[in-house]
Amino acid sequence: MRIVVFGSTGATGRQVVAQALDAGHEVAAFLRDPAKAPPARGGLTIAVGQVTSDQAAVTAAVTGADAVVSALGVERSLRGLRSPGVMAAAAPRIVRAMQDAEVGRLVWLSGLGVGDTMAEVPPLPRLSYRVLRRVYADKAAGEQVLRRSPLDWTLVYPVMLTNRARTGRYRHGEHLELRGVPTVPRADVADFMLGRLTAGDYLRKIAVIAG
Repeated sequence: MRIVVFGSTGATGRQVVAQALDAGHEVAAFLRDPAKAPPARGGLTIAVGQVTSDQAAVTAAVTGADAVVSALGVERSLRGLRSPGVMAAAAPRIVRAMQDAEVGRLVWLSGLGVGDTMAEVPPLPRLSYRVLRRVYADKAAGEQVLRRSPLDWTLVYPVMLTNRARTGRYRHGEHLELRGVPTVPRADVADFMLGRLTAGDYLRKIAVIAG
């Protein structure tokens, strides 16, 4: 497959890119700063642009793709936490590009606690999520754009992410029974997201994932 990856320079996005290339897919990594591009590899191309404002660049990157994976996240800074807006601005650009390019499959990384999934969060971590309420509101706004679109989207809601190695052993479902402070490796989340592209399940559905 030819897969376009947004958020390719983030911790989870880098896992998506590497695992997709390892699996033999062609990957177009969309990024803002070429200096942060993943190491050159066969099957990897770099698309440069601003996903929140450069519609032409987003459309050009998506044209000819089989699927799109988004691992976009907010800027890791005080400003990013106080005034997030990446998802609400990026989602319409990506949806429009995919519709114009007639690309239907989209797997989108979110976070447990966004929107209705707050009901899935165990009591202890739920307390800390108040700090992220603006970030989660931005994510929810972007996801509403996806839900209203005709795309075959899958929204992926991982529990707390870690940088541990991929295990290949994780739980997933539209609802999960969670206790304590559940975690899951980013590498396993990337594995799950890429698996949805070939399995073709969770179409226009959500998936909660936990270790």
